[in-house]
Amino acid sequence: MTIRRAGAVAVATIALLGLGACGSDESESEPTAAASEPTEEATEDAPAAAEGSPVWAKPYEVVGDKIATVEAGDVTVDVYQVGTAKATKTGNFVDPEKNEPIIDEGDEIVFVNYVITNNGDPIDLGSSLVDVEARYVDWPYLQGMDGITDQELYDEQGVPTSGIKVGTIAEPPVYTLGSGETFAYGENFRYQKGTDLDLKVTYVPVDDQGELIFDERVEGEGQGTIS
Repeated sequence: MTIRRAGAVAVATIALLGLGACGSDESESEPTAAASEPTEEATEDAPAAAEGSPVWAKPYEVVGDKIATVEAGDVTVDVYQVGTAKATKTGNFVDPEKNEPIIDEGDEIVFVNYVITNNGDPIDLGSSLVDVEARYVDWPYLQGMDGITDQELYDEQGVPTSGIKVGTIAEPPVYTLGSGETFAYGENFRYQKGTDLDLKVTYVPVDDQGELIFDERVEGEGQGTIS
């Protein structure tokens, strides 16, 4: 199956991507990457595994309102709208037509958390784990939605930035998600109250050397609404 996803990568230099608008025959410029800061990481020792989670998973709490559930094979992703906050900095991309940040300092952003559960046999995952892509239905770019990088703000919202806790990086990169086990991570993007979200879940199992088995790629799609 062909992989249809443009990865959103924050870079420190400005680069214009000429990509077309989603669902339209008219072409639109892709947002320009703006200067961004690297994600801050905790330096404390890795805590013990939470009950029902694999040893490598970062502890989390289920907070907020569930707005969607997406099935991808034996994996279920429950999507929670956690809360909103004012952006403490600009986002990672600039609209090339307006030459303005898609998210500016002071704009309202919303945090969502993805709680991921394996309902089947154990799955060996790579370092990307289970990818969840959320886009507003009126998002005009092929590139994924913009957000801001602020570890303190994530902590205030109770949303983990990664499913893997500090001190548990595996080599080779094999992360086994056992039967009934869960982990979570989240993101933020511009707050658009009452707007529907298209959600796509993807994971690719790995072999015992951490090599991706693309023939076993699994996908699922769903929809939710930001309230």
